Amino acid sequence: MKIHHVRNATMVLETNDKVILIDPMLGKKGTVGPSFTLFRYKPKRNPIVDLPANIMDIINKTTHCLLTHLHPDHLDSEAERFLKSNNIPILCSIKDEEALRKKGLNVSQTIRYWEKSDFLGGTIEGIPAKHGYGFIAKPMGNVMGFYIKLPNEKTIYISSDTIYTDAVDSVLREYKPEISVVASGRAQLDLFKPLLMTMEDIIKFVKNSPYKVIANHLEAVNHCPITREQLITELKRNGLIEKVSVPQDGEVMEF
Repeated sequence: MKIHHVRNATMVLETNDKVILIDPMLGKKGTVGPSFTLFRYKPKRNPIVDLPANIMDIINKTTHCLLTHLHPDHLDSEAERFLKSNNIPILCSIKDEEALRKKGLNVSQTIRYWEKSDFLGGTIEGIPAKHGYGFIAKPMGNVMGFYIKLPNEKTIYISSDTIYTDAVDSVLREYKPEISVVASGRAQLDLFKPLLMTMEDIIKFVKNSPYKVIANHLEAVNHCPITREQLITELKRNGLIEKVSVPQDGEVMEF
C-alpha cells in the first residue's frame, strides 16, 4: 500500500489497481472561503497553503472516494466538481447520503457505525467520532472514522476529526490497526473548546496505538495552531518519534 499525504486531511490510498481519495480539499490556496477564526488566530483565507506540485497526477487516477464528514476542509467546491465530473463512486456515513446526493454526487455505498461492509474484497467499518470537547461537538455535526481491512494490506484506522473517546480507545486496543491516522492540528474556533485532540490526547493516541501512526490535519487551515515542528518536538520528548510519521504535503509513504 502507498499512502499519499496531500494536504490537511486529504489522503490517497493506493492499493493494487485501486486509488482511494479521502476527504478531498482540492481548491487552490485561499479558495475555501473566509477565515475559520477572526481573533483567536490570525485571520487567513483557507487553505493557507497550495496543493503540492504534481499531486493531481495520482488524484486523477481516483477509483473511489471516502468521506468522513462534509466540512469544507474535507470536501470543498473544487473536490465536488472533480468527483461529479468523473462520476467517482463515494463511500460515506449513511447520515451524509442525502446531502451528497442533493449535490449530484455518486454515493455508491453508505456505512453505519460499528457495522462491517464489503469493500474492494475486504471490509470497511464505521467508527464513531466526536468533533470537539464539550458543547461544540454537537453543532459540528456528524463525523465518522473508518477501519479498513483490505486483502494483503495492513489494516488502517482513519480516526477522522475527533477527540479521544471510548470508541477511539476501543479500536486502538481491540482492533489493533497496523496504521492509525490521527488529526493533529488541535483546531479551535474563536469560541468554545478545541475541535480536535489536544497535544496531551495526541500523545495518548500514539501511546495506545499498537503500531504505526500517521499525523495529519497540520499547517493547512488557519484554525489549527499545532505545527509539525511542535508535534515532532513533543513526540521526541515522549520517546515516540520512531512510531509516528508526520508527512509533508505531497509525501508518499509505503507500507
